[in-house]
Amino acid sequence: MTAKAAILWDEPGTFNRFVNECCGVSCDPINQLLVASPFYRGRYVALIVPTGFANPRYSRLLPALRAASPRIRAFVENGGHLLVFGAMDERPGAYDWLPFRVEYRHEFKQRKLVFPSESEYAAIVEDYDPEAVETDGVFSDADADAIAATPEGEAVVLAKQIGKGVVVVTSIHEYPSARFVGTFCTAERETLF
Repeated sequence: MTAKAAILWDEPGTFNRFVNECCGVSCDPINQLLVASPFYRGRYVALIVPTGFANPRYSRLLPALRAASPRIRAFVENGGHLLVFGAMDERPGAYDWLPFRVEYRHEFKQRKLVFPSESEYAAIVEDYDPEAVETDGVFSDADADAIAATPEGEAVVLAKQIGKGVVVVTSIHEYPSARFVGTFCTAERETLF
C-alpha cells in the first residue's frame, strides 16, 4: 500500500504540513502552473483541492483546474481519488471543471451533519462535533450522491464513483480527520496525473 497525495494550490501551506505530518501521507505541492501544464506528470493516490480554490482573493487555481479538466477526469477514471473542498465564492460555475454537475451556494455557517450509518466517509468529521460543523456552503444541485447533509436535506458532502476512482466534494470548512485523509490517500497503487 502507498500513501501519496498532491495538494493543488498556489504555494505550499499549513494544510500540506497537516497531510504530511499528521496524516502520514507523502504530500507534494502542485501549483497552478503545473496543474495547467500538459507536460507535468506525477503519480499520486489522491489529488486534494483546498477550500477557497475559486475565490480570486485566495487563489489563482480555478483557470488551471478548468484547463486540466480532461486530465483530472482521466486521473479519476484510472483509479485516482479526488478530494475537493468549498469554492468560497458566490459566482456560479466554480465546479464546472469536475466530470459531473455540481451547484454550490456559498454560505458560511455551523451545520449539523447527518451521515448514513454505513458511510465510509463519515470519518471526515470524526474529530469534530457533528452537531456543529463549520461549513462554507451547501450543494444545491449535483449529479452525485449526497453522503452528508443537514437534517433539512442540504447536501454538504458529495461522492461520485467515476471509472475506477472516486470524487468527494465537501463544503466542510475544517481540516478533515487525519484518519480520513490517511485512508482516502492510500491505495495499492498510484495513478498518473
